[in-house]
Amino acid sequence: MSVRLSAATLDSLPASVQRPHYDRSGVEVGIVHFGVGGFHRAHQAVYLDELFSQGLALDWGICGVGLLAPDEAMHRALSGQDGLYTVLTRDPDGSVGARVVGSMVRYLFAPSDPDAVLDQLTAAGTRIVSLTITEGGYLIDPQTGCFQADEAQRADGVSGPPNTAFGYLLEALRRRRAAGAEAFTVLSCDNLPGNGAAARCSLVELARLRDPELAEWIGREVSFPNSMVDRITPVTTPADRAELLERYGIEDAWPVVCEPFSQWVIEDDFGAGRPPLERVGAELTDDVTPYELMKLRLLNVGHQALGYAGRLAGYTYVHEAVSDPALAAFLRGYLSAEGQPTLPPLPTVDLDAYIDSLLERFGNRAIADTLARLCESSSDRIPKWLLPVIRINLDSGRSCERSAAIVAAWARYCQGADDHGAPLELRDQRAEQLRARAAEQDEDPLAFVENTELFGDLAQRAGFTQPYRRALESLAAVGVQRTLARLG
Repeated sequence: MSVRLSAATLDSLPASVQRPHYDRSGVEVGIVHFGVGGFHRAHQAVYLDELFSQGLALDWGICGVGLLAPDEAMHRALSGQDGLYTVLTRDPDGSVGARVVGSMVRYLFAPSDPDAVLDQLTAAGTRIVSLTITEGGYLIDPQTGCFQADEAQRADGVSGPPNTAFGYLLEALRRRRAAGAEAFTVLSCDNLPGNGAAARCSLVELARLRDPELAEWIGREVSFPNSMVDRITPVTTPADRAELLERYGIEDAWPVVCEPFSQWVIEDDFGAGRPPLERVGAELTDDVTPYELMKLRLLNVGHQALGYAGRLAGYTYVHEAVSDPALAAFLRGYLSAEGQPTLPPLPTVDLDAYIDSLLERFGNRAIADTLARLCESSSDRIPKWLLPVIRINLDSGRSCERSAAIVAAWARYCQGADDHGAPLELRDQRAEQLRARAAEQDEDPLAFVENTELFGDLAQRAGFTQPYRRALESLAAVGVQRTLARLG
């Protein structure tokens, strides 16, 4: 017998399923979150759900906001379940835990009701607006690190409703300032260096185009704490829904799957108050930067290293790629010899143990995380995650051989076929540009990295181009496994 998940059916769920025992009708919205995907629902929303389960912070409920056309499906799924959904946590030993999360008490699809979104953003109870809008959503030039808005973004919300998260933030803060109301805190949870500073830069500079006084007020009154977030959360599949139904009898339109590990490090800079997240395992600190760089340059770049290499080798899942001895040795070599030396001191973390834990996490076959997911939007990720590692090592006189090979594997991947001739899908906002440059590299080996928008001057630095060309030529001649075996 199955049960369709809703507030009315919570008491009918199996005893093994953790569920909200707090009164959700008493939870008030304190956080508006833009970009409700699997990661937010398996991470931030779970921390809040745990707080509520302890009888704490019930005035910090979440209102999710979807901005893009595909988000309408999320709106339908969550609305049909009273905002509830199930998190399936999969351990490496094959055991599975299920938890129904109730911290999201409202979800709005902005294109259908922009006024409702603005009303919620300007409500007195809204004191934090958080973001998981992907690395490309911050209007930051990948080379200069400066604000860069195109014509559409400059016009966002000027003659009609806003279209982007920053457009909504700007209009909401304009209204709050006009009403004499307190500013909310903007909390970025995206994977980019200095995510809070990036959010500040984008919002203040966008405001400056409209109203310099508003820009000054935002810069003075709005807090933008940096944060580091970590939890591997693959895309939900029909098999995940079927497993939830078979194991627990729960019909859930959009459950989430994740690993047991979760980490959240936050700069303790909240102008309008915050929930006591340290009570449920988050770490509040004065400086997130060392943690952030550790995660970006080890875990995130590690994923990039596995993604292209694994797909070129013909693998589908992350655990398959990391079980390949050549790929695993190459990955460990990058992490220890090239990523780790670029990190600032982190006295509370044993980096060797952290690297061991990453390989163990990547090897969790129960997660079934796809390599294709890791290869998405690389033109937004590589410049922010990997290229700083290359530049730091070059400037310090160290080798960047493995890092260059990761870039070469990306360039090879963009040619559209793996080592066996099977087609590879390129999901990237710059896909056409990337394919065109990759198609030229048989004649011009540096064609791909001569794209100054992404790579700056790296094509003029022999310390990078020499190992890059060697790797690219080897990938074409003998394939990815033999190439990386030589580098491991």
